[in-house]
Amino acid sequence: MDIKYPLSLSTIGEEEIFELHKAIDNEQFTMGSIVREYEESFATYFKSKYCVMVSSGSTANLLMIASLFYTKDKKKKLQRGDEVIVPAVSWSTTYFPLMQYGLKLKFVDIDIDTLNFDLDKLESSITKDTKMIFACNLLGNPNDFKKLEEISKKYDITLIEDNCESMGAKFQDKYAGTFGLMGSFSSFYSHHICTMEGGCILTNDEEIYHILLCLRAHGWTRDLPKENLVTGTKSDNFFDESFKFILPGYNVRPLELSGAIGKVQLQKLNKFIKMRIENSKFFIDLFEDHPIFRIQKEIGKSSWFGFSLVIKTGIKIKREKVISLLDKNGVQSRPIVTGNFVNNEVIKFFDYTIHDELLNAENIDKNGFFIGNHHVCMKNEIQSVYNLLNKIT
Repeated sequence: MDIKYPLSLSTIGEEEIFELHKAIDNEQFTMGSIVREYEESFATYFKSKYCVMVSSGSTANLLMIASLFYTKDKKKKLQRGDEVIVPAVSWSTTYFPLMQYGLKLKFVDIDIDTLNFDLDKLESSITKDTKMIFACNLLGNPNDFKKLEEISKKYDITLIEDNCESMGAKFQDKYAGTFGLMGSFSSFYSHHICTMEGGCILTNDEEIYHILLCLRAHGWTRDLPKENLVTGTKSDNFFDESFKFILPGYNVRPLELSGAIGKVQLQKLNKFIKMRIENSKFFIDLFEDHPIFRIQKEIGKSSWFGFSLVIKTGIKIKREKVISLLDKNGVQSRPIVTGNFVNNEVIKFFDYTIHDELLNAENIDKNGFFIGNHHVCMKNEIQSVYNLLNKIT
């Protein structure tokens, strides 16, 4: 197929290549000073106290969940069997760490317009067993965090965010990914910025930060500051501390090469998002009142990861026909992330319940898809898709 409208485009230019060569010349490839510099810049950009870079957005989610099993603060602590509320539509690795740590998932339907939590259903799903809400900001769109924070405070439960698709999005002038106790970010090739593979966790909680540092690299003490909230005071003897393991951790460290690219990409993020927003305005002008397709309703200021289209109720056109038409004309598309996640075969391994019905998630699963948005002007491509879809009968 001759691709005319791709799902992803490279954002890497000469500046990133230059920084890659500098990192290679240093001959320090595993996590080091460049990653630390990127982490500091990332935290500063998003106005957060602490940033931990990891190998992907997926491992960012993994470490966020893992960290809550080791806090001394019992209010934040999780244990196996605890109930966590999740949206029925998100990426698979929102859910997998919860299952892998023996948590019980409660699936709640999404809002058909925003594609994020139906917040009324979310609140009605809360019970005395609910310990956490894991919100996902889908396709660049932040949740209504005013209401989400009110709910989490009212019921005294922890809120964390999967913000892997929504870097740079804002709600009431605050960045998505910084509302909960922690937030995860992804810098995979097709996302808002690219570090080849990579992800970050932001938090303002010092204890969580120290636990994340430990879990990221083998569960050892080596990367902890001398005075820390995991072990207390470290020995000054490097030999004693070099292979001292205190938590059952992983090795999800990023490469210096990823940090080198990230430093440059982060400086371009404002420009990238500005162009994505310009594209979104053109997309909305064309599709807002379309007779066949429903589009995502923005909450706050979306960073517009992509453009969702859902066939409206009562329309007899099948999604397969739409996707076939797009494919034949070089337009790449995908399902809206996992669709209704409980329809995936992997659900047989989960301990879960479903709150009420997942009607909107099911609708998305059968009738929804999305096309790409990028850091360059896409008006011609968007216009061509509009013209193409208007031919469907």
